[in-house]
Amino acid sequence: MKKLLLGLSDGELKLLAAEAGEKEYRGKQIADLVYRQGCRGVALMSNLPAKFRSWLDKEYAVGRSQIVKTRRGKDRTFKVLLTPAFGDFIESVGMAYEDRFSCCVSTQVGCSVGCSFCATGAGGFKRNLAAGEIIDQVLTVGEVAVREKMLPPDGRVSHVVFMGMGEPLMNYEATLTAVKLLNSELKVGMRNITISTIGYVPGIYRVAREHLQLTLAISLHASEDTIRRRLVPGMSRFSLKDIVEAGRDYFRETGRRVTFEYCLLAGVNDSPSEAARLAELLKGMNCHVNLIPFNPVEGKNYKPPRADRSADFRRVLEDGDIPVTQREQRGAGIEAACGQLRRMQRQ
Repeated sequence: MKKLLLGLSDGELKLLAAEAGEKEYRGKQIADLVYRQGCRGVALMSNLPAKFRSWLDKEYAVGRSQIVKTRRGKDRTFKVLLTPAFGDFIESVGMAYEDRFSCCVSTQVGCSVGCSFCATGAGGFKRNLAAGEIIDQVLTVGEVAVREKMLPPDGRVSHVVFMGMGEPLMNYEATLTAVKLLNSELKVGMRNITISTIGYVPGIYRVAREHLQLTLAISLHASEDTIRRRLVPGMSRFSLKDIVEAGRDYFRETGRRVTFEYCLLAGVNDSPSEAARLAELLKGMNCHVNLIPFNPVEGKNYKPPRADRSADFRRVLEDGDIPVTQREQRGAGIEAACGQLRRMQRQ
């Protein structure tokens, strides 16, 4: 199986060129071709010497995916189902806003955590994605956005969220490599990169010590451990207290405010008493809570809460001096919740 050029840094590509007996600047040319010009094949690198192209082609592929299906929403959101370089199906989402364009990427094929309300875990875990397969999603979503005339005036993907299929911090090395390449090669600002974790405590402590200025989003979805274990069985070994303490450590190490994600499920975790417990759990912490009304998934017996129920939940948090926002619900008509489109394709 060929190795991927996507996922290699500028420095690594320079060493690769030297290994082939070429000048180091040829490595910089490759970086420009794959990261900024979107070149999809070694044979298309016409500004490289033929001998060097032939050498590259024997050992390396660029690492680009193929689009299997695209779903477009009325809210300027689209989802692509991709076949990545090493096979299987994964999903990525593009979201256009007035002032930015955001891409949501997957880090694994499937997921081992098995959240009870999520479509991704229903098919189990297959494998981790390589760093290049993660970067490819941003490039591919950007290409679709160009065709759909969705990109903002600066013409590029400006924000990336690691919030698609899989747990990013359980594919740590590839995730961190992708983060650094997004920043150095695709020029996505570090503060415009978000890693979302379901509460994998060892990974939170580890990424804190990278001292990067990215945003960490921790999914709680409950304010007491019994409900949390039912909703997120794959993380049962970590209590909410453990998870929140890891979040406090992240702030101490980086100075970056932590976001806590909370998916509101009607009749399960959306009561005022749940909100009061959550406010107490996060008391005194530099954080904010992002409330997410459940995005319906076929085969899951959960429903989004009523608007007044969401408003009451938010009011309790605000009364407890917890900054709170409610995520705009987008992509429901295109199966944009994690794993839905892949699941439909496999059925």
